[in-house]
Amino acid sequence: MIIEELNESQREAVLCCDAPSLVIAGAGSGKTRVLTSKIAYLLQSGMQPWNILALTFTNKAANELKERLERMLGESGCDVWASTFHSACVRILRRDIDRIGYSRDFTIYDTDDSKRVIKDCLKDLGLDEKTFSTREVLSAISHAKEKMISAEEYCEHWEKQADWRKIRIGKVYSLYTQRLQSANALDFDDLILKTVHLLERDREVREYYRRKFRYVLIDEYQDTNHLQYRLT
Repeated sequence: MIIEELNESQREAVLCCDAPSLVIAGAGSGKTRVLTSKIAYLLQSGMQPWNILALTFTNKAANELKERLERMLGESGCDVWASTFHSACVRILRRDIDRIGYSRDFTIYDTDDSKRVIKDCLKDLGLDEKTFSTREVLSAISHAKEKMISAEEYCEHWEKQADWRKIRIGKVYSLYTQRLQSANALDFDDLILKTVHLLERDREVREYYRRKFRYVLIDEYQDTNHLQYRLT
């Protein structure tokens, strides 16, 4: 019934389940419908809902995805891991982050929390906020984390380039990292970064999720950055 309600191109996208596939279509053409229909088709074919991971970028989109699945599938739709990248990573980290040196009851810092820590780091390093704004420094750190560049790598790179400004931002990055780890806290970028670190460094955890998730579906895949791509 689900397949019959789709047009030919949508039906083709839903039925392609034996190999990685990418659906390219314009706005309003039914990509999210294809995503939910594909999940429904997989479940009707015998796949268990907890073996499916469906990721998107915003809470609004994730909630819409969950609502559609529940309407279409009933209670089984609630057992699909349908969430944002960050929410999925929190679930993974709450289970196993102790394997990479954090406690499972870690705190998640929002942007205001991170800015407060950056401000303290600037003060302790004797750097003027008028010269190094918290927004600029936090943006540079976030950009580095997206590229999986550690504080040590960041400092080493810019010292070789003899870039006075970036060297000092690197010192803030190093101190910021230390402060967060001491507080058993992660910022938003860390949620994905630490999950990637966990999966790369711990074979047992990696194999657990590789066995668990038989299908991984990503809405708006073109928006993934390097870190999200690496996680996938």
